[in-house]
Amino acid sequence: MNFRILLMSVAMAATAGVVWAKLPAAPADPAKAAEAKAKADEAAKKDADLLGKYQDKAAANYRKNKGIKGPVPKVGGK
Repeated sequence: MNFRILLMSVAMAATAGVVWAKLPAAPADPAKAAEAKAKADEAAKKDADLLGKYQDKAAANYRKNKGIKGPVPKVGGK
């Protein structure tokens, strides 16, 4: 029984190195990299706009439910 455990432990340790080996990076095409960066920047900007919109909506809902009257304070110089 102990031999099986030892054998399985050795086999698992041997395969762990193969599984966790770092593969070399594929050569990157500068045009594709620039396009991907532009898409990521555009998506980040869109997400930031949506986040701000929904934060304002949540704040308005909170103010309405708590009965807070008066002007909404401006944050961040908007």
